[in-house]
Amino acid sequence: MPVIISITLIFGVWLGIKLQNRKLSAMLPSHISSKSKLDLVMNLVEGNYVDTVNSKKMVEEAIPEILKQLDPHTTYIPAKDMQEVSEGMSGNFGGIGVQFSIQNDTVMVIDVISGGPSQKLGIQAGDRIVRVDDSTLVGKNVKNELVFKKLRGPKGTKVKVGVWRKGLPDLLNFDISRGEIPIYSVDVSYMIDDKTGYLKVGRFAERTYEEFMAALAKLERGGAQQMIIDLRGNPGGYLSSVIHMVSEILDKDELIVYTAGRTQPKRESITENRGKYFGKNVVVLVDEFSASASEIFAGAIQDNDRGTIIGRRTFGKGLVQEQIPFYDGSAIRLTVARYYTPSGRCIQKSYLKGTDEYYADITRRYVHGEFEQKDSIHQADTVKYFTRLKRVVFGGGGIMPDIFVPADTTGNSSYLFKIMQKGLVYQYAFEYADRHRAELAHLKSGAEFSDLLHNRNILNEFTQYAVKNGIPTNEAGIKRSGRIIETQLMAYIARNIIGEEGFYSIISRVDNTLLEAVKTINSKDKLVSVK
Repeated sequence: MPVIISITLIFGVWLGIKLQNRKLSAMLPSHISSKSKLDLVMNLVEGNYVDTVNSKKMVEEAIPEILKQLDPHTTYIPAKDMQEVSEGMSGNFGGIGVQFSIQNDTVMVIDVISGGPSQKLGIQAGDRIVRVDDSTLVGKNVKNELVFKKLRGPKGTKVKVGVWRKGLPDLLNFDISRGEIPIYSVDVSYMIDDKTGYLKVGRFAERTYEEFMAALAKLERGGAQQMIIDLRGNPGGYLSSVIHMVSEILDKDELIVYTAGRTQPKRESITENRGKYFGKNVVVLVDEFSASASEIFAGAIQDNDRGTIIGRRTFGKGLVQEQIPFYDGSAIRLTVARYYTPSGRCIQKSYLKGTDEYYADITRRYVHGEFEQKDSIHQADTVKYFTRLKRVVFGGGGIMPDIFVPADTTGNSSYLFKIMQKGLVYQYAFEYADRHRAELAHLKSGAEFSDLLHNRNILNEFTQYAVKNGIPTNEAGIKRSGRIIETQLMAYIARNIIGEEGFYSIISRVDNTLLEAVKTINSKDKLVSVK
């Protein structure tokens, strides 16, 4: 009898499970029987949940949460964000062709792009855009995102813009056909001295190689025999662009980078010819915000001993993403491989503690004193790798520069901090340029702006402006930070009138990393051999 009872109970449990599974199967469409548990859950919810659900929204919110279990650079791009992401990398967008800044709740035109729709119709730097189509564009709700939404659009579409111009009683109304507006990734190029060219690359986009070569050609025409390439703050971008660019500095048959992953075979990028600029002295500037493609560039130069890396340890991103589109216009950027510098090192830093900890690494470096002392720097990989000239380099946490330059804190003060916190330098520089635009228009170089503004005691005028904005005069703070404040004022005023070259040629005077680069490239004894 106990045996019969046991068998009966077991049979009853088995039969109950079978019936329950049969009931569950009947609730599900037959075509999903082979799908994943996530598919089953969504089908159950859609078919049987007590209330109506927005399944599309649930999926959109679930995907990013799933990807968080991977690495910080595997991301989901919703369809609504794809246009903005694509524009940033393609190097152009549809718009009216102005650079703007929001000051006093008003959209101020900082510059008009040469040859763009706005310039052709006569819109000028200093104009205020106060109406777009039937909407007023003034007030506390005016943000960058709103302005982009109003002014950008497909090439050929029209937009009505109302402009207020100083000295005129009525608004100027323009019917503008949007055009293709370039997004430049080479921010500036100019001659620092009679033989040293400088160029700054802000990111690696679709057209960066062409911009890079045009900038180098311009510098050569100006007499450049050696070059400083600034990659500080460059977050990376297209791998193909950086490969083409660094190839112009390397010799034939030199390894630039190789990639490999669990399902990806090893793929090497090797130069096919001797680069046009092979043999020239090159210095590359990097910092803690130089990442990904910037690190590939710096690593290729360093490991092949074709130039000198100056600055601070780079970010440490050594992962390769592949963008996979979905039917609805969205996409996933999935990490499929790691990249390795020519010496064999992967410079990816650890991400095992999660995304928040990953990005907090920069803050930890600062707290630990890494920005001020080279001895405080710690790279996770203790394996020694060797460059072409047998110099020792390490991986696991960025590219360590050949010459370390600490962050400059000598001019810091509480007075400077308060001014920067309120953004007063930028605001005052714009207002000053706007008031004196006509008389400053004849100036052509940063040096001319510096001479004029220094003679006008621009620093004294600014301290009075700061008082009106709630920051009392602090003589000790001005003595400690005055040179930095005055230089920034001059640089921003010059930018508002003549653009980036004016800005960078002035701000370089308080840029210790760039000053060290100029000293190094001209001294030769500190340079890595390029022979």
